[in-house]
Amino acid sequence: MIITYLDRVCISVAGPRMQADLHISPVAWGWVTGVFAFSYAAFEIPSGALGDRIGPRRVLTRIVLWWSVFTSLTGAVSKYYLLLATRFCFGMGEAGAMPNGAVAVERWFPVRDRARGLGIMLMSSQLGGAFAPLLVVPIQMHCGWRASFFAFGILGVVWSILWYWWFRDSPAEKKGVSAAELAETRDLPPKAQHGMPWGSALRSGNLWALMSIAACYLYTMYFFQSWFQTFLVKGRGFSETDLLLSTLPYLVGACANASGGAAGNALVQKLGLKWGRRSVGLVGLGSATLFTVAVLFTQGKLLTLIFLSLLYGGITFQQPIVFAVGLDIAGKYAGAVTGAMNTAAQIGSLVSSVMFGFLVNRYGSYGLPFIPMAALLLVGTLLWLKIDATRELIPERQAEGAPARILSSLR
Repeated sequence: MIITYLDRVCISVAGPRMQADLHISPVAWGWVTGVFAFSYAAFEIPSGALGDRIGPRRVLTRIVLWWSVFTSLTGAVSKYYLLLATRFCFGMGEAGAMPNGAVAVERWFPVRDRARGLGIMLMSSQLGGAFAPLLVVPIQMHCGWRASFFAFGILGVVWSILWYWWFRDSPAEKKGVSAAELAETRDLPPKAQHGMPWGSALRSGNLWALMSIAACYLYTMYFFQSWFQTFLVKGRGFSETDLLLSTLPYLVGACANASGGAAGNALVQKLGLKWGRRSVGLVGLGSATLFTVAVLFTQGKLLTLIFLSLLYGGITFQQPIVFAVGLDIAGKYAGAVTGAMNTAAQIGSLVSSVMFGFLVNRYGSYGLPFIPMAALLLVGTLLWLKIDATRELIPERQAEGAPARILSSLR
């Protein structure tokens, strides 16, 4: 997850230099970042479902090798349309990273510990976002923006080799796992033997609410991976050296991911699965909405950065619970459900990236794009009232008493 966000945020940090060097307008840059979201969305469900069938060990190895190649190629392009093609392939290769990470958590963690495990996994992605400016800015100041993409591409290849050698798809497949852990994880969902029954799944209000929440909050969250550094430079007057401060939202996000996962576990114990999950979502997106409005009315550099960090923290506080609900309702189809959720999220990302560039180009304002961000975060907050993590996706599993088993495992 650290390397995932290093590679994603790298293009955001390098954005001002790339736009100047390759003569890319705001609208055209919106498509550079948006085409990644488009291809990422298109391949999320197949890559997630593949993890359900063959396990995250092999799928994540393929994913990281693929995106590492296209991360390096991003540093080699010199034409706008080649850049678009490279970022399309990058998104296609990285699709499924989050769903397969969630499958790994599902195969290794009991239900009562999932939110904390997901919180730590997502926290790691924020650390990657925090490290990116600290690494990219010095590299591009001394060696140019292209060198940062080459360096991060090599890092992914090294990780893939180590991961395939060390990881196994379940505790039962790995040497050295204790008898106590094997007993604790024996009843976790196995690999799926066939594809998810989408006809039944798409009749679930839970799934549609979860997908809609993901689209609403990713509309704003993707700003931090596409336009954030450009906004700071062109909208608030930050210098390139000042961009080192752009690590702050990701550090806040890392703390929020970890604390949101821990709070989710604690509240489930106290309030039950339904309201324990729901309450974290309401607090997280509700506070993010308020801080988005605060950014809209703030011009000072430091205060803008603080409000943006708190906005990002509100989103990331509820993020582990979004994934936890996905696992709660998915059963053995965690990869497919998380893939569906991320597909909806990336539609929000694509619209966000293109809309930000359009609004800046049309109205000449870097503040105006925060209005639809605030509106969608408010919609996402209200949608949390529709989420019920005790209701599994596939009715047949409900008939078998699956919710009772989930609640029993939380005790």
